[in-house]
Amino acid sequence: MAKHKHEEHENHERWLVSYADFITLLFAFFVVMYSISSVNVGKYRTVSESIKAALNPVVSPPSSPTPFSLSANKAALTAPDTPGSKEVVIRKLRNLVKSIKAVPQMSTVRITEKVNGDIVITIPDQLLFNSGEAAVRAEALPFLEGLSGALVELNRHTKVEGHTDNVPIRTAQFPSNWDLSAARAVMVVRVLSELYSVPSDHLAAVGHADTRPVTGNLDSEQRAKNRRVEVIILEQAPPDSLLRAEHETDGSEQSTDDMPAGASQLQPELSGIDRPKLP
Repeated sequence: MAKHKHEEHENHERWLVSYADFITLLFAFFVVMYSISSVNVGKYRTVSESIKAALNPVVSPPSSPTPFSLSANKAALTAPDTPGSKEVVIRKLRNLVKSIKAVPQMSTVRITEKVNGDIVITIPDQLLFNSGEAAVRAEALPFLEGLSGALVELNRHTKVEGHTDNVPIRTAQFPSNWDLSAARAVMVVRVLSELYSVPSDHLAAVGHADTRPVTGNLDSEQRAKNRRVEVIILEQAPPDSLLRAEHETDGSEQSTDDMPAGASQLQPELSGIDRPKLP
């Protein structure tokens, strides 16, 4: 008897396979969409800047956290080679000093700049005066003329200080070192203002005698260093009150009876030149 062949049943659940695949793909789609929507802002900015840097390699300077101050950056804004600038004037003064230093006895002329910005020009007395005198030597006029040009260009207030050594002087014209140092400072101021047109209201003369030595007065070499005239170009103008006091002092009259002996003859003039004598 022939075996009865079992009839195969038709599978009606095959659609589940396709449905499961569809659901899996749909789940993957939503996962991708969610990951795209949740962007890390920091990482995105880093990637964006990296791409920009690669496409445009121009590097901009980093921004400074310190606010820009006009007064603090004034020196940087001024061109160093602008006529009248401090750098140009100092360069001219140094060239002037170099020309003077060609003479051996003038080798002590020097220019220094203080911390507060003042420029100090130290001039030995033998460059400007003969021993014990306050008359400016003719050989010093080219130096003072060049110095006056720098002062006019820089347009600052300037103080001229006279210094002596500790050897006392007692003459009819100069009873003490105070008189000699003050007369020398005044004579330099007068030459700068009256001969070379430096504004007189920007000048002041002070005599210190031997009270401010730069070295000891133990020998002739040290005493020579202390005998000097210092031209101090001030960074800041003196206070208005001080200027008014100086003007009032200059304008006040003093009778000859109150003047010390020999002061009426204190009329320094240029030494050894045929120029009009200063009154």
